[in-house]
Amino acid sequence: MMNPRELLHNGAKELGISLTIEQINSVFIYLAELKKWSQKINLTAITDEEDVIIKHVLDSLSYIQGFTPSQGLRLLDMGSGAGFPALPIKIAHPGLSITMVESTKKKASFLRHIIRTLKLTDIEVLDTRTNELPASLLSAFNIVTARAFAEMRSAIAAGAPFLQPNGLIVLSRGPEEMINDRDLAKAGALLEKRIALTLPYSNYQRAIWVFKKAA
Repeated sequence: MMNPRELLHNGAKELGISLTIEQINSVFIYLAELKKWSQKINLTAITDEEDVIIKHVLDSLSYIQGFTPSQGLRLLDMGSGAGFPALPIKIAHPGLSITMVESTKKKASFLRHIIRTLKLTDIEVLDTRTNELPASLLSAFNIVTARAFAEMRSAIAAGAPFLQPNGLIVLSRGPEEMINDRDLAKAGALLEKRIALTLPYSNYQRAIWVFKKAA
């Protein structure tokens, strides 16, 4: 039976991500704070440590199947909530420049607390709604992620304006969800690829959808 650290290390490896001891330590500091804050504010309904690692952390890291992280790449995470997928992605790839959008003030406070605790740099939290972001951020990002949006169509419509031409929207959804060409065309996006996967050490099926903003 694997312990939680081995589960994270080996699970990430299955997703093609090699985590250092420091990065694994950072994830567990984050999860300890998540547990503590969840007693006061509603951050996650999942409490079992193994489930949190698989369904939150590994699910977040699976987004990296959809794009190639590189130094200075700008990523916008819409509706960050408790920080998934943005914080695990940032821990795994510290060279990314990340903006998290979370309109609930208490959740935004938690995100800032984690950023300070882990001494993360080049990452910010904007406590507003995506549709109220300043115009200066339009066409500013290479990657947009979202995990909490009710449907893909609304996530694509909300995220596309903030992408540079040829930028990517990366979404993780249940295997049954689909999107039609008309909604994509309306948002000025094209389907780049869809990657079906089962999260490591589980039977939890996901699909990583990658949409490209038309040039």
